[in-house]
Amino acid sequence: MTNAGIDIGAKAIKVVILKNGQMLSRHAVLAGFDTRESAEQALDEALREAGLSWDNLEHIAATGAGRRQASFTHHYLTEVAADARGAHFLLPSARTIIDIGAEEGRAIKCDAEGRVIDFVINDKCAAGSGAFMESMARALEVGLEEFGNLSLRSQNTIPINAQCVIFAESEVVSLIHARAPKEDIARAVTDAIARRVASIARRVGLERDIAVVGGLARNAGFVESLKEALEVELLVLEAPEFVGALGAALPASD
Repeated sequence: MTNAGIDIGAKAIKVVILKNGQMLSRHAVLAGFDTRESAEQALDEALREAGLSWDNLEHIAATGAGRRQASFTHHYLTEVAADARGAHFLLPSARTIIDIGAEEGRAIKCDAEGRVIDFVINDKCAAGSGAFMESMARALEVGLEEFGNLSLRSQNTIPINAQCVIFAESEVVSLIHARAPKEDIARAVTDAIARRVASIARRVGLERDIAVVGGLARNAGFVESLKEALEVELLVLEAPEFVGALGAALPASD
């Protein structure tokens, strides 16, 4: 059986193609103004990379904030369910999943079968998400990858106390004007995001193994800050930004 899972997020659209439970390809595009068109483009590219066409697909499932825009799919899956299913497939021992994307973060507790037991979502403020880090990286005039590496080189702790992204950005601008080292500012930002993510993770309850997924899982500085905030070992899954799309594709395979 050949399936496609599409994760339509706020910033990017990710697609995974599976055949008999084996991944054939994955592809991501930026979410454009026309969500359906962007989703179709991402699926076209993923199929091309797999050497397939739309006619080869037996089932298409969508997840993510914009999933209802992909009206060509056969069914929809919540982000929480997709995360749990995808993480369990990659790491069956996972019991807690932390997903940090562009606009929101979530923590999920699941059982040994990958079924969701409980979850908490932070979608009220971008200060606990990748969008905040991207904005701060622009303020420091560095790329996202360099931003994460900068934070790992910091030797000083500078707290950012604002709970709102607007006020937090003002604090960062003040640090820039005070000529604080870039690495210390980067560390302050990653620590601030990590504290907010850690708070929702504690609300759902931490149970090992703890898997980290989503685009921000690729940021080594953030992962290190989150480890320190939670004081536990974290496991970053392979291609973490595609875990939701993988989870969307999996139920049909079952």
